Amino acid sequence: MYYFGDPAIWLPFVFAGLMGVSILIYVVLDGFDLGVGVLFPLAGEDEKDRMIASIGPFWDANETWLVLAVGLLLVAFPSAHGAILTALYLPVAIMLIGLILRGVAFEFRAKAPTPHKRLWNNAFFVGSLMTSLSQGFMLGMYVMGLEWTWINVGFALLTAVFLTVGYSFIGATWVIHKTAGALQIKAVEWAKGGIWGLVLGIGAISLATPFVSARIFDKWFSWPEALYLSPLPILSAALVYALWAMLRKMPFAEDRFSWLPFAAATALWVMAFGGMAYSFYPFVVPDQITIYEAASAPESLFIILIGTCIVLPTIMGYTVLSYFVFRGKASELRYD
Repeated sequence: MYYFGDPAIWLPFVFAGLMGVSILIYVVLDGFDLGVGVLFPLAGEDEKDRMIASIGPFWDANETWLVLAVGLLLVAFPSAHGAILTALYLPVAIMLIGLILRGVAFEFRAKAPTPHKRLWNNAFFVGSLMTSLSQGFMLGMYVMGLEWTWINVGFALLTAVFLTVGYSFIGATWVIHKTAGALQIKAVEWAKGGIWGLVLGIGAISLATPFVSARIFDKWFSWPEALYLSPLPILSAALVYALWAMLRKMPFAEDRFSWLPFAAATALWVMAFGGMAYSFYPFVVPDQITIYEAASAPESLFIILIGTCIVLPTIMGYTVLSYFVFRGKASELRYD
């Protein structure tokens, strides 16, 4: 009998929650700075400096959440880590190359002679695009059960495009918040276009998810299980409408509430992630391995939990501190 007094039950549940929170924070935080990189070709040379300045204090710390999520998957659910990484080896390799290219380009563009700066700007865009597309492809393959069939790959390619557009949308809302003037007005137009890509992406995944397995179909459409999920599409539709109404009226007088589109976009990502978590729980590998089957021994998990209770607040504290210290509009980018 399963009950939460049993460490073999509550410890895997806790680690699944910690891993889910880490992935969600990564998707939102690194999602906006990846989105800023994807938007690079639409900006002028001076505007690119301002966009870089808006993410400069945060982008490398944002990626810490990905390291934490993968680390938790490895130590808490080793068999699931092996199954997922084996199935997604190629897109993971492409993602890592993209992340490396972004990091190198970010540093080198600041030090390269003016004639070479465009090269590193293009490298930053390509690295951001590779990372975004590979993450979207992995999401699509995960939703479809990690099986490499033509239909699944086609869906994953579609998801790759939609997630990249979704990242560009949240990146645009970040630029709206962190800049002013002509660049902010441009970012509003970028966000107006990107929001529909995000909506189409969420819609495509929502349409596909219940048909992946009969179990998920029942969780979505049988009574009373459907009642638990029903607030998410209603709230998501309301948020999309509110975002569109906001963007049509921006910039607001005296640039007040420029943070609202980013906050609303974050809430939309949270609800989309919540719908996925509800659909796939308790499986960590869709319809193959549950979190309880994949979990390490309770004794190991308890020791890891002690370390996590130290590491997680440290990362969270640093993240909050960095966003507090560098709040407000991005200043002129200088390297002297």
